[in-house]
Amino acid sequence: MNNLNSILIEGNLVRDPELSYTAKGTAVCKFSVACNRFFKQDDETQKEVSFFDISCWTRLAEVCSEYLKKGRGVRVVGRLKQDRWTDADGKPRSRIEIVAEHVEFKPQFKKADGDGKDGEAGAAEGQAETADAQVQEEAELKEAASF
Repeated sequence: MNNLNSILIEGNLVRDPELSYTAKGTAVCKFSVACNRFFKQDDETQKEVSFFDISCWTRLAEVCSEYLKKGRGVRVVGRLKQDRWTDADGKPRSRIEIVAEHVEFKPQFKKADGDGKDGEAGAAEGQAETADAQVQEEAELKEAASF
């Protein structure tokens, strides 16, 4: 019987994802996520940042490579995987990464200002264009996720 090995993290991409393929042609996408934790210590708010390496495979890898960019928010559900090896000096080394089984993309909100439109009409039109773009992106993501 397998032991429980499950993790859920939420954060932002540190850099653009890297897509590669194995010798057999299986897609692999790797990216890193930063997770912020805020806590009080001596009446001051402290910030702790943790960085996690993520890998995903097959169609999920291709979708993540296409839609994720640096700074994009994600929620990742997966499992922990530990790699062990001995380095050139003979020291044992290990590294833990998250193998993603499910990735949710947080919404991106495009700024309506700075698009050359004037006044309230321009802002309303910009918001409508942003809403249309978000609906279209959500439809594309749903279609891509149904594999």
